Amino acid sequence: MTILHIDSSITGDNSASRAISRSIVDRLGAHNVVYRDLAADPLPHLTLDAFADTSVLDEFLAADTVVIGAPMYNFTLPSQLKAWLDRILVAGSTFRYSENGPEGLAGGKRVIIALARGGMYDAGSPAAALEHLETYLRGVFGFIGIEPEFVAADGLNISPEQRQQSIAAALGQTVRLAA
Repeated sequence: MTILHIDSSITGDNSASRAISRSIVDRLGAHNVVYRDLAADPLPHLTLDAFADTSVLDEFLAADTVVIGAPMYNFTLPSQLKAWLDRILVAGSTFRYSENGPEGLAGGKRVIIALARGGMYDAGSPAAALEHLETYLRGVFGFIGIEPEFVAADGLNISPEQRQQSIAAALGQTVRLAA
């Protein structure tokens, strides 16, 4: 099994999404892990010249499982992660348009996303309408034929106790994912 491990948090060792994504990868126990740190080695924003380079797409297509550390910045995903997504959402490779509408071509691949959010954004919360991280990623991966799995650490900026409890709960959920 080949795992593509993507991290996008800018907070380094203090990152909850990195800790959770690392735990997921460790629990999956793959011998072949390809790691890409989008904060330390960011992809440039998409240009026509950059679009011609298919190395990121090839890396994605070669993976059996993709594990993504995705923190919420300003209610959505980091621009580093968006630049990566721009390179894997490619007509004719991961989706196509047909007379019946778009069709995902990347099905069969497992995608697990470790979310980290400073506040509470679940349904019914006062900030629920501002949650554009999980909804965006669910939509994007669904568009290419993948139903992603999510592990979330929420309320990280509410208090040190809430941060600790939320990360511990998310790390506990990683056991379920490896089963």
